[in-house]
Amino acid sequence: MREIVLDTETTGLDPAQGHRVVEIGGIELLNAIPTGQIFHVYIHPERDMPDEAFRVHGISLEFLSGKPLFAEISAAFLDFVGDAKIVAHNAEFDMRFLNAELARLDVAPIGSERVIDTLAIARRKFPGASNSLDALCARFGVDASRRTRHGALLDAEILAEVYAELCGGRQTALVFSAGLRASEDSGFVLLTQRPEPLAPRLTPGELSAHQAFVDGLGAKALWLAYAPPPAAAAE
Repeated sequence: MREIVLDTETTGLDPAQGHRVVEIGGIELLNAIPTGQIFHVYIHPERDMPDEAFRVHGISLEFLSGKPLFAEISAAFLDFVGDAKIVAHNAEFDMRFLNAELARLDVAPIGSERVIDTLAIARRKFPGASNSLDALCARFGVDASRRTRHGALLDAEILAEVYAELCGGRQTALVFSAGLRASEDSGFVLLTQRPEPLAPRLTPGELSAHQAFVDGLGAKALWLAYAPPPAAAAE
């Protein structure tokens, strides 16, 4: 299943009051694993940057000078998202802004049925607790030390880890390589070995029958080229 973990930064809290999107960060997941494909863009909002918003994300109007307008990146954004589910924290906020930008271009909105809100999931799992992204990072042991300010791509990367935990946790024996980011190789490392080996499920009779079968294959058996018998390996 293909999903896009998404975050935005904006000039304010309400698109109905003329506030606009200034940054979009998206990470592609395939069967809950980051593929390394990302979408990241800064956008000129065609308006001023209020001090309140600048204090949150640190994106100035000067920095956005020369950056593309939403109309110039909309096709690339929609192509990246495709028909995937969209995962966001407090998704209603992000989707209101994105759909307001699409409406300015007479483009159909992204339907709510495609949206997964991690805040809603967290509230069901942990009713009465703080479920901000920072609080969830602390709860799940996700490193959020990089998050000194809001940033769409960084927040999407962190949210992808939190989302994995909300959906049942990362696999017991597999974790992302240390320091892995969405734009890097999605390799895996073995976290732990089983502390005690499982008891054998084969009976002595079954083992004896198997050995007799192997002996009957003779010295020219094909598999000996790949797995020589213990006696040969010890010589």
